[in-house]
Amino acid sequence: MKSKDAIDLAKKIIELDLLHDQMRESFAAADGDEAYEILRNVQNN
Repeated sequence: MKSKDAIDLAKKIIELDLLHDQMRESFAAADGDEAYEILRNVQNN
């Protein structure tokens, strides 16, 4: 992989990670104590 491609991919991964964190925070705020259980149930189905 070329260096520029690797850097671009790393930047995208970081952006997705930040978005992931924001979405989990919003989800937890909306569903409170049940958020983790809901997330696991959806992932496993």
